[in-house]
Amino acid sequence: MRTGRACAPRSRARGSSVIIRPIGPGDRAGWAPLWKGYQAFYERTLPARVTDRTWARLIRGRELLGALAVGRGGKALGLVHYLFHPATSTLGPACYLPDLFVAPAARGQGVGRQLIDSVAEAARARGAAVLYWQTEEFNGPARRLYERVAKRSPFVRYQIDLSPKR
Repeated sequence: MRTGRACAPRSRARGSSVIIRPIGPGDRAGWAPLWKGYQAFYERTLPARVTDRTWARLIRGRELLGALAVGRGGKALGLVHYLFHPATSTLGPACYLPDLFVAPAARGQGVGRQLIDSVAEAARARGAAVLYWQTEEFNGPARRLYERVAKRSPFVRYQIDLSPKR
């Protein structure tokens, strides 16, 4: 585990062969297919420079943190990315989880829950007052998990796309 940074600690759920550990510099080969699968699930294609920058930010571990779920033989089964930011309605920071993905072959085995639990543990250690995330309405399987581990927020999200038009 990297010292001085709030990142998901190494953990293993009781009875599970899956280990959740912080993403490290040598993990790109395991992380990249999961990242690509995550993008494909949401039917988007990112420029290589965005993926490269995301990876660099994860490895620096200052603004963006991440963990991998690793199974037998060191195979990466899932990823989670999260960040901390100041909050205006609490004394502690908020923890936002923008990305969570479990390889299709590993779904239904508790990997997603273990990844969320690892971020919750890191957020508690950092003194965060809340951990939150969002998903697409159509993502039924993920929403069933989220309904079991968290309270659904009543907020509706709005956004303005500020990307340069091509």
